Amino acid sequence: MTENPSTTPDPSEASSETSAVDEADLAVVEQQLGRAPRGVLAIAYRTPDGRPAVVKTAPRLPDGTPFPTLYYLTDPRLTAEASRQESAGVMREMTERLAHDEDLAARYRAAHESYLAERDAIDSLGTDFTGGGMPDRVKCLHVLIAHSLAKGPGVNPLGDESVALAADVGRLRGTAIPEDWPRHSALTQEEDRS
Repeated sequence: MTENPSTTPDPSEASSETSAVDEADLAVVEQQLGRAPRGVLAIAYRTPDGRPAVVKTAPRLPDGTPFPTLYYLTDPRLTAEASRQESAGVMREMTERLAHDEDLAARYRAAHESYLAERDAIDSLGTDFTGGGMPDRVKCLHVLIAHSLAKGPGVNPLGDESVALAADVGRLRGTAIPEDWPRHSALTQEEDRS
């Protein structure tokens, strides 16, 4: 299917964790981004109040430009929190942990491979770049948060932690993040046991 952000994709082409995008969704996303969204395939995550927060984007934009970021964070509360975490040094700390924790590194690599396989099933870009620094480092928490919110907890361990930080420290639990998202303390204790 050729993507055009002004058309509604066939809902049968969206995976079970996404919802079809309509003109109202595109208008909300445009307002969130401050520009027209490009290559939107589906809404991959909605906030508890139903607003689009993560879009699933075509690996190639309508003009043919490669766009490796499959899940794109749009909600301003979440993007601000991702930026806050980045400024606070969370990426550096996570990258250091990856270098010393083989289990964490293996789970992060599995998240990268899952992301790559899902994107390549839509359209292969001929690259193993997935974004966010995966699989060897943490470079962009916006990408990791979007991935975790789109797929749910248990797929991307560092994305899950960033979402939990946003929920607990950023006070977004129940507004931009589901009430039942795992707590940051529970995720880091789980990691300490492995």
